[in-house]
Amino acid sequence: MIVVFGSINLDFIATLDRLPKPGETALGPTYITAPGGKGANQALAAARLGAKVKMVGAVGRDSVAVEALALLSEAGVDLTLVRDVEAPTGAAFIGVDARGENLIMVASGANASVKAEWLRHAGLTEKDILLVQREVPEQELANAIGYAHAQGARVILNAAPAGPVPPELLLALDTLIMNEHEALMVAQGLGLAETEPEAIARAIDARHGVSTIVTLGAAGAIGWTGGVRRPVAPPSVTVVDTVGAGDCFCGAFAAARDAGFGFTGALARAVAAGSLACRIPGAQPSYPAKADLEQALEGWFT
Repeated sequence: MIVVFGSINLDFIATLDRLPKPGETALGPTYITAPGGKGANQALAAARLGAKVKMVGAVGRDSVAVEALALLSEAGVDLTLVRDVEAPTGAAFIGVDARGENLIMVASGANASVKAEWLRHAGLTEKDILLVQREVPEQELANAIGYAHAQGARVILNAAPAGPVPPELLLALDTLIMNEHEALMVAQGLGLAETEPEAIARAIDARHGVSTIVTLGAAGAIGWTGGVRRPVAPPSVTVVDTVGAGDCFCGAFAAARDAGFGFTGALARAVAAGSLACRIPGAQPSYPAKADLEQALEGWFT
């Protein structure tokens, strides 16, 4: 089982010719809404790939919550540990330009009320995986990681949004996932001299004993585990937008590890799933089903 401790949002996505600069207004023809939040995104990605997933998080007592949870419910994610609180459901405001690049602003709302103690009802064991991100309060995140580690569960941290990861938190992790920008922030927080993303991943693996993955967009991803380099190039896809692709990667990696794949096999599946998510607008609506991933993998390796 995968337990996701994290954020639940509704995304408001505007299509623009180009992203605005600070102080500038950019007009676009339309917008769509879609369920989002890094926690919910990763939970859905894992569930669509066949994993048993339990979500731990919070929404508001508002109409937005219904739409924010809709695809999780449809995919069979266990929502019994999602609580409704006296705060608005979290929201993300996203601009996507003609090249598929994005700019994101997030209002935490109910996500700021998430408590690590809720995990005590999740039934975590050494057979399970806790998947976490950085869109919930830092102390609650640290407490959740510590609790899961004490239960013997494997812990995967996606260091997004970008920010430092304390050395003591690394001790409880099995895998750290970050993109290029996040890698620099993590390196600075750890006092590492390295500035190149792969070098940072290699240093964290070597010095802290944590398998570390850095995602590289169109270049795929590189993992370092036990001193061994594991590069994976992506399949060729037509990019519509990259919103939520990193979350799809994380959910797919966790699903593969939960299904018994080794580090390299899970990394390849994650790269493929993240690439497939770039073909369709939005985050959660773009995530592939297991059959789609298997078909893509078959074509990729043949």
